[in-house]
Amino acid sequence: MSPGIITASYIGASALFILALSGLSNQETARRGNFYGMLGMGLALCVTIFGLVTDNQFLLIAGMVVGGVIGWVLAKRVEMTQMPELVAILHSLVGLAAVFVGYANALDHGTAELTDIEKTIHAVETYIGVLIGAVTVAGSLTAYLKLSGKIGGKPVQLPGRHLFNLALLLGSIWLGVVYAEQMFVDGGMPALVVMTLLALLFGVHMVIAIGGADMPVVVSMLNSYSGWAAAAMGFMLGNDLLIVVGALVGSSGAILSYIMCKAMNRKFINVILGGFGSKPAGTATSVVGDVGDVRSIEAEETAELLRNAKEVMIIPGYGMAVAQAQHTVYEITKKLKNSGVNVRFGIHPVAGRMPGHMNVLLAEAKVPYDIVFEMDEINDNFPNVDVSVVIGANDIVNPAAQDVPDSPIAGMPVLEPWNGTTTIVLKRGMSTGYAGVDNPLFYKENTRMLFGDAKDRVDEILQFLSK
Repeated sequence: MSPGIITASYIGASALFILALSGLSNQETARRGNFYGMLGMGLALCVTIFGLVTDNQFLLIAGMVVGGVIGWVLAKRVEMTQMPELVAILHSLVGLAAVFVGYANALDHGTAELTDIEKTIHAVETYIGVLIGAVTVAGSLTAYLKLSGKIGGKPVQLPGRHLFNLALLLGSIWLGVVYAEQMFVDGGMPALVVMTLLALLFGVHMVIAIGGADMPVVVSMLNSYSGWAAAAMGFMLGNDLLIVVGALVGSSGAILSYIMCKAMNRKFINVILGGFGSKPAGTATSVVGDVGDVRSIEAEETAELLRNAKEVMIIPGYGMAVAQAQHTVYEITKKLKNSGVNVRFGIHPVAGRMPGHMNVLLAEAKVPYDIVFEMDEINDNFPNVDVSVVIGANDIVNPAAQDVPDSPIAGMPVLEPWNGTTTIVLKRGMSTGYAGVDNPLFYKENTRMLFGDAKDRVDEILQFLSK
């Protein structure tokens, strides 16, 4: 295949990836954006395999088939509630690929014709690629373990952790200088191996120090890291398309991280350094109300309140996703709208442990886009809402974010259903949310608790509304 065709194909693939990102910025165009991304990736793979690769194509294609089958099986088996964990694992694979490519690049001795400056550049790009890749691998795996509940979601903050991180950073810089000096003398592999171990340690330490309330930022941050790891692979392999794609993913992930931090009133550097998520003794886990103040409600009474309301706000959370109740919730929505009730959905940016997770769930249930509103669009409307229905959400509707200065979620913008006439909270019990913080909303006079499995309870509500 001629270089001109390869270049033109890579430009076309880059354009498709840009169109994909543009499409994913809006719910109504997300499906088209996904199609553009798949088309761009298919074009890039075909051109690379049949245009650039000259040897061992059979092994390459066989590996792609095996990987594709594994990916297909995992995608079919993974529930929507497990998407954050799946995304974290996929990020780790990108980082692992960068580490492997970096070591293969370091072991390649066919660089004798390079000038001194070219050798230095070659050493630096190899070192940085392995560094970013190793941090991404360890951080993503740790995020997966936290999100899946295999390790606790509470932050693990070691004494002197910031000095420890600084020591790891300075050590990595020093090892980089050593590696650049030794790479073309004796290979410099000891320095590269030690740096890899330090980067893996930093990746683990960075994520375990972050509290559960900030995990959505971690997911988007690791997405950015995986992009920069891919860009580093592009430099190591001399592949312009990989550089472009990695830069797109890295920059978009960084922008998303900034947006998430802004939505949570966090500073990005503080999240990374584990500055948030810790709990001062006696405040984070303490109960803020008396169980005797909790007012329960049953499904029939809930249905009656909804039927008589003029304005209803539905606030979905991770519990709705776990219960797979979104389809029934939409059936309830249709019933109410047919009765003249104005029903809207209020979505917090970090509902569901991953950016956009709740929007995807609602889209899966065919909920119209025009009744789904972001937190900033809807918060001021709560005083006019007759009934707010909180389904499996906790931290994103927690008044402690505004009223308790030393709370782990202090300062995080939240949805404010307590400003409406009545709030109905569907929940299994009085347990805390992912951040481990008790919720004063449960004890307010205008709050009613509808206990039980969310799916069972919304099914009962739908039955009473259908009578």
